[in-house]
Amino acid sequence: MQPRITPFLWFDTQAQEAAEHYTSIFKDSRILKVTPYPEGAPRPAGMVMTVEFEIAGQRLVALNGGPEFTFNEAVSLNVGCEDQEEVDYYWTRLAEGGEEGPCGWLKDKFGVSWQVEPRILGEMMASPEPEQAKRVTEAMLKMKKIDVQALKDAYEG
Repeated sequence: MQPRITPFLWFDTQAQEAAEHYTSIFKDSRILKVTPYPEGAPRPAGMVMTVEFEIAGQRLVALNGGPEFTFNEAVSLNVGCEDQEEVDYYWTRLAEGGEEGPCGWLKDKFGVSWQVEPRILGEMMASPEPEQAKRVTEAMLKMKKIDVQALKDAYEG
């Protein structure tokens, strides 16, 4: 039997709010299960402990674990987009209330890091022509939200 790897996201108290936010953005998404803290647990009985959910078919669990840990850029969720329309859609919704970062990275309003990038970016950066890959990389390094046409222009030279 193949093991299943499920990312756990540690929140202070916003696990359910975050899961509902993410499932409202991505297609093929849903809340699977909400589990409250039981009596005798380290947080108040009845408070949401975990929320199991799927976004775009990927299962995750959000945990209300307390304020001890916060998110940082060491771990991010990557959204591979087909075109500029998808980049714009996900960037706008995920960045709302958060902060934009460089090269297609952002932090959402909960502090979770995301990479919103067109799939073509990886293809262009893997070009067998070093000059093409270099131009694409240089163009991307100047961007916050990825501009697909600007990448294509850089690729073509």
